[in-house]
Amino acid sequence: DSALAEAKTAALEIAAGNWRGPLHGVPIALKDNIDTAGVLTTAGSAVFADRIPTADAEVVRRLKAAGAVFLGKLNLHEFGNGATGAISHYGPVHNPWDQKRISGGSSGGSAAAVAAGLCYGALGTDTGGSIRIPASICGVVGLKPTYGLVSNLGVIPLSPTYDHVGPICRSARDASLML
Repeated sequence: DSALAEAKTAALEIAAGNWRGPLHGVPIALKDNIDTAGVLTTAGSAVFADRIPTADAEVVRRLKAAGAVFLGKLNLHEFGNGATGAISHYGPVHNPWDQKRISGGSSGGSAAAVAAGLCYGALGTDTGGSIRIPASICGVVGLKPTYGLVSNLGVIPLSPTYDHVGPICRSARDASLML
């Protein structure tokens, strides 16, 4: 319901000539370790099964300002600590090209959703390959930005000095726009 309301607002803004840029009205999804005010954020763990943040992560705040439409949260390898996507309180993340195969991790839900065409792009996080591994396994583009280029404020950390937040999209151009 919130995504439909955001899309309607974006359509009205664009029709009125209030275009915010190339992500205005574009459907985006978020890895479930990125805080969104009022929305369950669990990092794929039963430990956070009832965790509802009161503030948006900085990346969410910026995407909202750009007019992106948020579709929801995406499953991940628990706490972002694994390369398969197979271990999560919510079950394993499957590869959209072959359900018997892994999606990669830890941002497997983000890569799988983009590869399946469920969203234009998704945010993932990368500490040791967690954007790049699932992007390559699912056949999409994942970008790990230079450390500090994208804020990780409001992201459940795995290793704060190594964590990065970045886009996963179907093309390098789309990843560039989302970045």
